[in-house]
Amino acid sequence: MSVLRGFDDTSIAFSYKTDYELKRAYYLFKLLSYPVLASIGKHLLQFLLSINFPIGFIIKRTVFAQFCGGENERDCFRVIDKLDENNISCILDYSVEGSNTEADFDKTLNRTLNLIELIREKSLTSFIVFKPSAVGRFDLYLKKANNETLNETEVSEWKRIEERFHMICSRARDNSISVLIDAEESWIQNPVDELIERLTIKYNTSSCIVYNTIQAYRIDRLKYLKDLHIRLAKLDVKIGIKLVRGAYMEKERLRAKSRSYKSPICENKLKTDENFNNCMEFILNNINQFNLFIGSHNEESNLIATKLMTQLKIKNNNKRIWFSQLYGMSDHISFNLALNGYNVTKYLPFGPVTDVIPYLIRRLDENTSVSGQTSRELNLIGNEINRRKIA
Repeated sequence: MSVLRGFDDTSIAFSYKTDYELKRAYYLFKLLSYPVLASIGKHLLQFLLSINFPIGFIIKRTVFAQFCGGENERDCFRVIDKLDENNISCILDYSVEGSNTEADFDKTLNRTLNLIELIREKSLTSFIVFKPSAVGRFDLYLKKANNETLNETEVSEWKRIEERFHMICSRARDNSISVLIDAEESWIQNPVDELIERLTIKYNTSSCIVYNTIQAYRIDRLKYLKDLHIRLAKLDVKIGIKLVRGAYMEKERLRAKSRSYKSPICENKLKTDENFNNCMEFILNNINQFNLFIGSHNEESNLIATKLMTQLKIKNNNKRIWFSQLYGMSDHISFNLALNGYNVTKYLPFGPVTDVIPYLIRRLDENTSVSGQTSRELNLIGNEINRRKIA
């Protein structure tokens, strides 16, 4: 069993990129290293989109090519095959934000069900992903979270939400695919957690089909994991957890401040990192009951996970443990983990170019807001360009 020492080998990290792709990535991350320029670019992009300016061609050849697999599922096959050659699988993620209507929720449901069939047919990956608010109305989750009484129409609407969850999980189970259910904002997450716990009891008996997402920037998540472990300990079920740091930090803090309640979010990045690592350690120490999907771009956390696995005598390729990063980011982590025999997957977004721009803007924000993320990517890409002696 090989022991991972670090993530600095750029010949491994960027082996699948051509010289052109490497230079394109370098110039993109170079732009992102200047927050003012990145902010101007983001707002210009939003403005051009608002006036229907034809920017699709430019976007497709730059930021879209860096962070997305294609405009539809079959466009992604080229990327999937290339990553598969390096023992990295892909999770196809339709990254188009729909409207808040029943028709859109059913459309998302049908696309997800069809994607499950395609994944099984082509043996593409072991996972499917969906977001609760993509199959149900946000305000209805909020009413459930606040324990408000639902009227007759809303009762029927909530029943349809539960049916959509069940249809996805049932189809996934029939095709031996696991379902990663994304997290929402803390103020609507409780009914999601409760529903996923019921799904866990129903579908995670012989294998781990359903995964809930834990956002470690929430102060209460380690306690939630421990309580969940106690509640389900007597049942013969596997608890699937996708562990991430979190996606709504600023929104959470602003809402808490505006409504004068204590923020549920860790006070700083250091505390978030500590909470993430503590959650990860708890799960690995109880891996007989858990399956763990580690979604992290943090080098230290990924190294801690591999060291804990070694200490606990968990094999690198244990199918209960997966590592994941977004496509276009942190290749030095993904490829070095895969080379050492760990299970690795990339989140591979797809969708029509102009429709995935909101997703791309979030990636721009993420790369300019996470301390050291862009400079680290830039330095590694620069090192590989120098190693290859690219002019």
